[in-house]
Amino acid sequence: MTRLTLTTADPLTVKADALVVAAYQGADDPVAADDRFAALVAAATLAGGTGKPGSVTTIPGGSAGGGVVAADRVVVVGIGAAPATDDQAEPGALADRVRRAAGAASRALAGHSKAVSTLSLIDPSAAAEGHLLGAYVFDTYKKPRSEPVQAIVLTVPSANKQAKQTLERATIVAESVAFARSLVNSAPNDLFPAEFANRASAAAKSAGLAVEVLDEKALAKGGYGGILGVGAGSSRPPRLVRVSYTPAKSAATVALVGKGITFDTGGISIKPGPKMDQMTSDMAGAAAVVATVLGAARLALPVTVIAYAALAENMPSGTAYRPGDVLRHYGGAASRGKPAPAGKTVHVLNTDAEGRLVLADAIVRACEDNPDYLVETSTLTGAQVVALGKRTMGVMGTPELRDRIAATAREVGEGGWAMPLPEHLREGLDSPLADLQNISGDPSGGMLVAGHYLAQFVADGLPWAHLDIAGPSFNDSKAYGYTTTGGTGVPVRTLLALLADLGAR
Repeated sequence: MTRLTLTTADPLTVKADALVVAAYQGADDPVAADDRFAALVAAATLAGGTGKPGSVTTIPGGSAGGGVVAADRVVVVGIGAAPATDDQAEPGALADRVRRAAGAASRALAGHSKAVSTLSLIDPSAAAEGHLLGAYVFDTYKKPRSEPVQAIVLTVPSANKQAKQTLERATIVAESVAFARSLVNSAPNDLFPAEFANRASAAAKSAGLAVEVLDEKALAKGGYGGILGVGAGSSRPPRLVRVSYTPAKSAATVALVGKGITFDTGGISIKPGPKMDQMTSDMAGAAAVVATVLGAARLALPVTVIAYAALAENMPSGTAYRPGDVLRHYGGAASRGKPAPAGKTVHVLNTDAEGRLVLADAIVRACEDNPDYLVETSTLTGAQVVALGKRTMGVMGTPELRDRIAATAREVGEGGWAMPLPEHLREGLDSPLADLQNISGDPSGGMLVAGHYLAQFVADGLPWAHLDIAGPSFNDSKAYGYTTTGGTGVPVRTLLALLADLGAR
């Protein structure tokens, strides 16, 4: 990744390929966020600069700039309305505008060696995260036309211990997001369940974390009927991965569960061809929880974190599960000489509603760890995109935890909105043949119905939340701000912020 360092030097005097400065969007013309750069912003105005969020205007520096700046060029990035005029802004709104501006600047700086950024004078953490995430490139299969900017020097008033810790934390967070992005961006012929498990295990062991992988034989022995059923149609069998981080002192135990469908054809209920290639991202939830537990360990958060990645490939074949099949979910482990309890049965009406089937097994297993909180995340329903668009995740579950996570998601810039679980929608999952059916007969409220399905497997009294990230986890359009095309890494930053908050209490 791009290398970040700190400097207390006057940014106008630092020799570099570029100097990055911020401009607010004024009533008429952009206004420099720092008066020292007013002349530079005024020059950018003549070149079309507006100060609009995410806008980038480049003007010459050096001698062409009248000798006022040592950098070869000046990159003026817009961060929108000034805080004093933005009374309706939510907490974290300015920080995310800084983050987006930093990301846009990093993309504009591709191909350069060194830049100096003054965005860190507004918010050092947001600037660091934005610069790193905006510079992210996935180059496994194709080298970029221009390499990411090699180094960015962040201007700070003091390079003291606190500033260094802020930079270190922001770097860890950005690298955790990048880890999730790279898993999502990996082609499904390269990242199948066993390979995902191998990569997660290698990363966990390298970080000194405990890891357990259940293969198809262990899943069958344990009675994980949901995961096995979904994975039955593929020649590449399913896995359940458990990665745990246990600090010396722990304020709480949090279970994270992620959906890991490494490719989703829809199975026998096959999807339409257009955009099916994007179903390589159907394991974004699993990527996020693995990245989060690794990040929590690197940040040394005082919270025990146990992540479960439920992995399968949903394929149509002669061995695939069918509409009409009845599966039995994992019911729990045998204990004290007693046999394992029987899990709930589910009548499969649509094999493309497979995510809830693998998640139900993993949720029951995660509850056996007796966590204080359970948070599950998944690219679960197209209904999420219909309801909230591609940049806002739907958050369901225990009201207090649900609202807390939704607010945290908005504060860190990942977008979250609390959604209800109306009781009448639960009735749509009643089946005359089994304990449940995996879809209701009514397509309305599909995101909420899926949330109800998962709720049936959460232990009584356990605070829990379900994050539907079907849209936000994958950007199928052009890059914007610090979000590149492809995997976004949502909701890693939300989860890490939640864990940090839980650890601080």
